Amino acid sequence: MTAALTLSLYIVRQFALAISGMLLALSGLVAMFDFIELLRRSASHPEVSFGTVSQIAALRLPYVAMQILPFAVLLGGILCFWRLTRSSELIVARAAGISAWEFLTAPTLCALLFGMVATALVSPVSSVMLARAEAMDNALLRSGGGPLALNGGQLWLRQSDRQTSPQGVAIIHAQQVELHGKQLSAQQVSVFRLDGMDKLLTRIEAARATLGNGSWVLENARSIRPDQLPEPPQLMNLPTDLTVNRVQESFASPDTLSFWALPGFIALLDRSGFSSIRHQLHFQALLALPLLCATMTLVSAGFSMRPARRGGVAKMIGSGVAAGFALFVVSKIAEEIGQSGALPVALAAWAPAASGLMLAVALLLHTEDG
Repeated sequence: MTAALTLSLYIVRQFALAISGMLLALSGLVAMFDFIELLRRSASHPEVSFGTVSQIAALRLPYVAMQILPFAVLLGGILCFWRLTRSSELIVARAAGISAWEFLTAPTLCALLFGMVATALVSPVSSVMLARAEAMDNALLRSGGGPLALNGGQLWLRQSDRQTSPQGVAIIHAQQVELHGKQLSAQQVSVFRLDGMDKLLTRIEAARATLGNGSWVLENARSIRPDQLPEPPQLMNLPTDLTVNRVQESFASPDTLSFWALPGFIALLDRSGFSSIRHQLHFQALLALPLLCATMTLVSAGFSMRPARRGGVAKMIGSGVAAGFALFVVSKIAEEIGQSGALPVALAAWAPAASGLMLAVALLLHTEDG
């Protein structure tokens, strides 16, 4: 028992060092290409300095590391297990009666820990830094309207309206939506106030609306009730739990939101009528990241523990790299299908990692037990 524990600690130390080194190398490589692309785009903006471009690239680095982590686990695991097999350390361990399942438990738990740390601790930091990088990119290097570049300048949203009934809702349609600093304004606004049974109670037509602190300010607003004459134009306030930042975030990438803030923001989107599929999928993908890292560990072990005397080691390692990349590509394709609504969100996020885990376990059973 002591020998198995000592061996597990030794292997997990080698495994963690290999993953860390591979993560730093791959993140640095991707960040370098990202920096070169930013430099190319900044060539047409002489006012953007080299330091600003470097700051944007540096702010993106934690996000890049999050995306690279499964690759780092795969390649780091292949490197670690191949070195241990080449030096006959794993062969001696098996000869001493320690099965592959025993000495793979610690690396698998280590990969799970890497994934959990990335999800719970690194993700909130990377989201804040990425949001800052995207804001600087939109302001300095892009000519578009940023995340609030709405379709035709129009906005549809749905929010709770408890002034009409406990389960009442208000459906808002706004045209010519514009963002001025921290203020959102729109022209030709229509508000449909419904009760809990979706029965129309009041329709409001306003010439202009401004999203303020806790309410929509409707100017020249007329209230029209069924079977009644329209009321004279007046200034009206419609309570809301939306803010300008939340409206912007609903159109921004889910990667710019913290893992811990996603559940509440998804609930807000559902109440407001925005589609929350992208945010739900991103949240589920972050939850599945530890499982994906553990799967990559077993994939790397299954393809790199072949004894060198049997030959074909390079082919096996190449097959392992190809299998890991194929699993990653399948997970991204599943995310795209999930965003289209063709697959349930949970299935799109968890199925690739779970299926890859089962295939990796089957490969190890074939390799270890014949």
